[in-house]
Amino acid sequence: MTKLHLFLAQAAPSAPAGNPLMQLAPLVLMFAAMYFLLIAPQRKKQKEHEKMLTKLGAGDEVVTAGGVYGTITSVKEDRFVIRIGENVKVEVGKGFISTVVKKVDAA
Repeated sequence: MTKLHLFLAQAAPSAPAGNPLMQLAPLVLMFAAMYFLLIAPQRKKQKEHEKMLTKLGAGDEVVTAGGVYGTITSVKEDRFVIRIGENVKVEVGKGFISTVVKKVDAA
């Protein structure tokens, strides 16, 4: 090797190792951003939907996830019986009720 190569090899410092916590900081920040932008709002929406389902009762007009409008005639443990037309009743799982059109006041 020439003297120039030896000089360059000695003069080139190796990259510093750095703090391992600083290397993890971008990952932690990305996870925090994902949580606050995606996960937290979805959990809040899910809790509101579950709360709405527990308050439903006979006489409430609802829309199913499939877009079918109907009136709840009875509530079972895991499903609702919904009247969707004259003499037409269907049983729908509780999770498939998407919105309430008109709530009947329990007075």
